[in-house]
Amino acid sequence: MRALAYLFATSMVLAAGNPDHDRVERKLTAIEEHRVPRGSVVTFTAREINAWVAVEAPKAVPEGLRQPHVELGEGTATGSALVDFQKMQQAKGQNMSWLMNKLLQGERPVSVTVEIRSADGQATVFLRSVQISGLDVSGGVLEFLVKTFFMPLYPDARIDQPFELDYNIERMEVHPDRVLVKIKK
Repeated sequence: MRALAYLFATSMVLAAGNPDHDRVERKLTAIEEHRVPRGSVVTFTAREINAWVAVEAPKAVPEGLRQPHVELGEGTATGSALVDFQKMQQAKGQNMSWLMNKLLQGERPVSVTVEIRSADGQATVFLRSVQISGLDVSGGVLEFLVKTFFMPLYPDARIDQPFELDYNIERMEVHPDRVLVKIKK
């Protein structure tokens, strides 16, 4: 399932063993195992999402990512963290070009905002903004970052393209304090 994980992965704050993380895991497992009754709504609070991301983000990015945090809006999610792109690449045994190395050298605050639309068993995640050290990133640099850092972690991710929601999910709604996952009737 981890269409939910994909949405939460754009960002990441609490410690392992946190009851909120465990609650999210139980909810995700119930959805994945089709144990949620048809027509039900599963709620993930902003606090739960942050707890889950804080535990799961280091598993996906063991080097070069600190202080992940998710902020929800009406139909949007903004993920932020301190990111060291060099460390991320070195942990994978890869190096960046000299120019990219100079541009992205050191730990920097990174913020990614997405808009999420969902209906009829599908969702689309629209990339709305990416900021590194407070500067907007676009064009070739953004394409490089998506290709080099995001897609290797989530090769099945779709940006600006609809994708099917698994596990009988009808739709997902993002609100400032929660994400609602509605199961098909």
